[in-house]
Amino acid sequence: MNFSTFNAVQTNTSQQVPANQPLSLRQDQVFHGTIKQLYPNQMAEVQVGNQKLMAKLEVPLKLGDAHFFQVTATNPQTELKVITGPMSQSMTSGQQMSQLLETMNLPKSNEMQQVLSHFMKAQLPLAKEQLLAAESWMKNLPAGVDKNSALQALQRMVELKMPFTNTVFQALTQGIKTDGMSANLANLAQLLANQSGGNEAIKSSLLQQIDQLAKPLNNETGGILLARATQNLMDNNLPIASKLQTLTVLKEAGILPQNATLQNWQTVNQQGSQQSVNQVQTTATPLFKEAGQMLQQLGQTSSEQIKPMLEQVRVWINNESLLSSTQKQQLQQLLTRFEQIPASKQAVEALVNQLRQQLTNAYSENVTPRLFMQNDQGLTAKDQLFTLLKPDANLPVAEQLLRNLVKVTADSPQPVMQSALTQAEGQVQAAVDGRAMEQAIKTVLKGLGVSYEATLANKAGDIQAIAQQIKPQLLALLQDVQTPAAIKDAAEMVMARLNGMQLTSGENGHQHQLVMQVPLNFFGKKMDAKLQWNGRMKEDGKIDANFARILFYLNMETLQQTVIDMQVQNRVVTINIYNDMPNLDSLATSLKGTLKSGLLKKEYTLSGLFIKPFADQGEKTVTKLSNQREDEQGGVDIRV
Repeated sequence: MNFSTFNAVQTNTSQQVPANQPLSLRQDQVFHGTIKQLYPNQMAEVQVGNQKLMAKLEVPLKLGDAHFFQVTATNPQTELKVITGPMSQSMTSGQQMSQLLETMNLPKSNEMQQVLSHFMKAQLPLAKEQLLAAESWMKNLPAGVDKNSALQALQRMVELKMPFTNTVFQALTQGIKTDGMSANLANLAQLLANQSGGNEAIKSSLLQQIDQLAKPLNNETGGILLARATQNLMDNNLPIASKLQTLTVLKEAGILPQNATLQNWQTVNQQGSQQSVNQVQTTATPLFKEAGQMLQQLGQTSSEQIKPMLEQVRVWINNESLLSSTQKQQLQQLLTRFEQIPASKQAVEALVNQLRQQLTNAYSENVTPRLFMQNDQGLTAKDQLFTLLKPDANLPVAEQLLRNLVKVTADSPQPVMQSALTQAEGQVQAAVDGRAMEQAIKTVLKGLGVSYEATLANKAGDIQAIAQQIKPQLLALLQDVQTPAAIKDAAEMVMARLNGMQLTSGENGHQHQLVMQVPLNFFGKKMDAKLQWNGRMKEDGKIDANFARILFYLNMETLQQTVIDMQVQNRVVTINIYNDMPNLDSLATSLKGTLKSGLLKKEYTLSGLFIKPFADQGEKTVTKLSNQREDEQGGVDIRV
């Protein structure tokens, strides 16, 4: 099933060009206009659609006549040439179009007539070379793009004064599609793996990144494996052989260096990662957010400054939401005992080692039960555990090393390792909730490189990590002249989808539109998701969270095609769900309470949930979604 019945929703919610925006013309453009007023020196007022302009005519014309005009000059004034005779009101649009095609010597193909007819109705100017280009693009539409969507893309290009190129056209037509991105990526991955030629390093890196997108929760699996490995190394009752096996896996993953032993594994990465602290702040505001950073600064604190530093450590412990009350109490008791002895260098070192021991044990215990929980700094228990084991690793490096840990474990011939991986994946699957979905979507969007240009422009983020995203790697692949044609075609299709998100997103005054296409893969279940958010901006430039219209287009393995239309009016939420699966209402009813309470936590009120099949509702119902909230035939309404 396609979403042709939802075209009205897309049209109504898409970025619109204001009717009062001044008409902008350039040389050689052609448009249909009517003479509304004549002035001396062959000046005239010409009406184009709902707008008027002053222009100089090459020949005198009659008041009230309609013609097709061509722009011959724009500076210092607009000058027009008449290219067709007067168009009487009795002439049909087909007759007008036929006259224009003959006068401009344009081909009379079906595609040209479709393009010309569309722009005549929209009263938009278009140059001859643009008409020829549009005809060519319409003749070669990619699979899954209908002609109406293509015409809308052409109109958007003209209205928003976008470059009239095939690249922009393909991006816009791909940007409005609601599914197929997973298939595009899978096709590209298959070609990268099976076709020779081109830059093998770029192909391999791109293939690896696509594979990572298919496992958006792999880092969480790696976090559980890391926590279990840490607990094994700290377990005094575990046989030495098992500990050595665990140590070897962490070395192969790159988390611990090759010189790590069972005696020094907790401190071996601390050497060479110390950062000098020139001055220690004496207020109660912590200087640090990471556990590893806190221990580094504590270890470098002089005896004169140890008291204010300990106070900051106490504040940090109390504020750390990833620790339980019992764990916080044990850490505070450790600090209290330290304060009762002289603050020598040896005593501080002993305190740092004991804190590292207790924090490592605490975070390794908390990774699984608090898998997707984040503290105020946006860190998870696995992130904090990693800072204790490898404090010099930034977040992108840590994520890569966790993925390495999953791969090393998966490749291990040892049954115990395979069992550990299976258990970790099961624990992640059991813990999936709204936060997990949020994390997965962020991981996919980041991996795709959706914000690649903005990140570079703002000089934010790790450049090396940004270069590993899919979009910059696609650019490199397309710029390589040695890239095989089949791979290049597949790469251009994916690139068009990524560019389409940006081109179909934008703002118009206080109105704002955001479009995201997200290919998701959860434990072998693939899903294409598209989100289209429409809202407004407040005077301070921030998004107004009280009002919004959000459309979710989902293509799921079990539920199949699903559209969710969510409307927010003054923080009151109404949700319409379109799906052809029978008995979906029973599932929705059981989840209604969770939905309602979740919205209440965000200070939103659920007004109603409407479930309707596609076929029974049709386009007429969908176009009235914004006004229709009462009972309707053929659907299930859940009132709250």
